Amino acid sequence: MGNNGEPRRMPRKIYQTELLRLQNELVKMQAWVRAENVRVVVVFEGRDAAGKGGAIRRVSQFLNPRFARTAALPTPTQREESQWFFQRYIEHLPAGGEMVLFDRSWYNRAGVEHVMGFCTDDEYRRFLRQCPVFERLLVEDGILLRKYWFSVSDEEQARRFRSRADDPMRSWKLSPMDLESVTRWEDYSRAKDAMFAHTDIPEAPWYVVEADDKRTARINMIAHLLSTVPYQDISAPRLKLPERPPSRGYERPSRDTQTYVPDHAASLTT
Repeated sequence: MGNNGEPRRMPRKIYQTELLRLQNELVKMQAWVRAENVRVVVVFEGRDAAGKGGAIRRVSQFLNPRFARTAALPTPTQREESQWFFQRYIEHLPAGGEMVLFDRSWYNRAGVEHVMGFCTDDEYRRFLRQCPVFERLLVEDGILLRKYWFSVSDEEQARRFRSRADDPMRSWKLSPMDLESVTRWEDYSRAKDAMFAHTDIPEAPWYVVEADDKRTARINMIAHLLSTVPYQDISAPRLKLPERPPSRGYERPSRDTQTYVPDHAASLTT
């Protein structure tokens, strides 16, 4: 910890340099995924305020969003509640050449739903039995499945909650459910331990990311993901911009015929 109680952070310059290098590799990985028609699923789980969202944004920042999307499912509808539990997640699985990043996933049932009583004990136990089978089916069908658990200390989580509460730009990230997690820290710890005991399987192991320092967590997670995917550099041909052809007499309509947004930027410099 630093003098202000915050965890020691990776120096910003080192972080930014390495992050950009890794993001360049992610672009290469996506090109390989597209060329080879590979399907990739990355699950991001962890404590509230553990930094999952920030990691997802850094992973996807320079990727083609048509083929790399984030799945952050809302509360299930009444119809979805009547379905097989995994059914709503299956709809979001990738086709060939696509990557899907799950910002929380089917593991909601083993975490918040179980701890907060949003599912029955029978539904919870059924999930623990079925989840390894479900994931083995995904892997057997050729999907590259990677599961990351972002681990944060109770002190750091509390510090991040306080920071969110004091910041009007981020206060939306602090929900009553987040506050409930403070008083149920040990309940969530037991739920996580049970989840790992049942679902940390050889075909789809859990990878724990120490996340008290967000910069370090992002670098470590992205580097690990790249190391587990056997991608190759697929060199795309360089595109050459064509010469603009000579004008054929086109004249732009008068500006008076169109409605422009006010020049707010100009008011800031006068």
